[in-house]
Amino acid sequence: MFDSIIIGSGVSGCAIARELSKKKGKFLVLEAEEDVCSGTSKANSGIVHAGFDAPTGTNKARLNVEGARLFPEWSKELDFPYIKNGAMVFSTTEEGLETLEALKDQGMINGVEGLAILNREEILNLEPHIADDVKYALRASSSGITDPFLFNIALAENANVNGVDFHFNEKVLNIEKIENGYKITTEKGQYETKTVANAAGLYADDIHQMVREDDFEITPRSGEYYLLDKSCKGYVRHTVFQLPTEMGKGVLVTPAIDGNIIIGPTSVDREEKTDKKTTREGLDSIKETAEKSIKNLPFRQNIVNFTGLRAHGNRGDFVIEEVPGNEGFFDIAAIESPGLASAPAIGMKVSNMISDYLKLEDNIDFNPYREGIPYTKSLSLEEMDKLIQQDEKYGHMVCRCENVTEGEIVNAIHRPLGARSLDGLKRRTRAGAGRCQGSFCTPLMIAILARELGLEPEEITKNRDGSELIIGRTK
Repeated sequence: MFDSIIIGSGVSGCAIARELSKKKGKFLVLEAEEDVCSGTSKANSGIVHAGFDAPTGTNKARLNVEGARLFPEWSKELDFPYIKNGAMVFSTTEEGLETLEALKDQGMINGVEGLAILNREEILNLEPHIADDVKYALRASSSGITDPFLFNIALAENANVNGVDFHFNEKVLNIEKIENGYKITTEKGQYETKTVANAAGLYADDIHQMVREDDFEITPRSGEYYLLDKSCKGYVRHTVFQLPTEMGKGVLVTPAIDGNIIIGPTSVDREEKTDKKTTREGLDSIKETAEKSIKNLPFRQNIVNFTGLRAHGNRGDFVIEEVPGNEGFFDIAAIESPGLASAPAIGMKVSNMISDYLKLEDNIDFNPYREGIPYTKSLSLEEMDKLIQQDEKYGHMVCRCENVTEGEIVNAIHRPLGARSLDGLKRRTRAGAGRCQGSFCTPLMIAILARELGLEPEEITKNRDGSELIIGRTK
């Protein structure tokens, strides 16, 4: 019997797994997809929000501020990128200035540091491309950006190295209360566990209702995005918002961690939890809205559009609690924005809840450190030459847009919880994420995956089963 089974391997599930690995116990993560970071965690803005906009006293406010403060330390321990670039909320009217002042006051009560109201001249000194109508801004210097893929993967790898098992392609079908715990039935088998952490993202309400039927509901809220080429690097420096609405923080313009610019998202409730289509209406609205913040945005440099789905709950806040009448079953649900920023604090909070329930002892062998993939594009010529001397694969270029070598691809495949698909490689190395979106490097990646995994090229998938790219041979 497991001490705890975590359902879902997004940032919340993997943060919980990493924190639980600090304790002695038998832990398992069940994931319905083929890899970690395959749901909401893979398709978001990558913003480590400061925490000024969440209502005081909510889980969102507390965990956002606590989580954001942990990012610098966790970034160093787990070797994932993080930059404190700051954020601004713009107002184009005098009336909006009152809202900015209220946000500042709320942020200070929440515990956010580095908040200031700026006038137009002060904004221009920091962001020279602001729209002509922008008059005031609330600046939050503690806001940051990260790579949501590498953050999620780093958490999972560190948890796995410290003893947490991960099972992929295992959708949970049923959960049954048994003596001293729960029996979980998946597509591949059954597991018994003393506790359950339901971090299933969009499907957290479905998992919840396997043990308790009530009015807890998740609505998939879609957000469409533009991703501009890295040639636009520096056009904006801060994460830039307009005044928030009841549907969220609205359309933002932000630098991504690798130099691209991300613009979006829309905010539209969908009926289907798999509906990730982009729409002309949505993309046009992003353009129109974003240009009210930053003028002359280089939309001609767009390299891809995508849609993410957020798990919007009907309670208006993160749901982090033991389910009434079901001891040892913990919901971690409705983790929409600022879920990424809150993940470290969510991991600590839920780990403590489970540890207190089970009275777990500390794992004295826990290793908090993880070494990431050596990205050759960041190395000097001397460092690159030394690496090639150790392994000639680092001298073979695979993805020219992102300067990814065969050595990095192989490393990504054979490291803990290594890549098993093209999307897995893309998330770990950025191969295929550049201007050509994999047009030239995809055949090379398929060949390397097949060779290193002992598979046929026809068996290599984009992500899940059924997404194979090669359907047969001509010779």
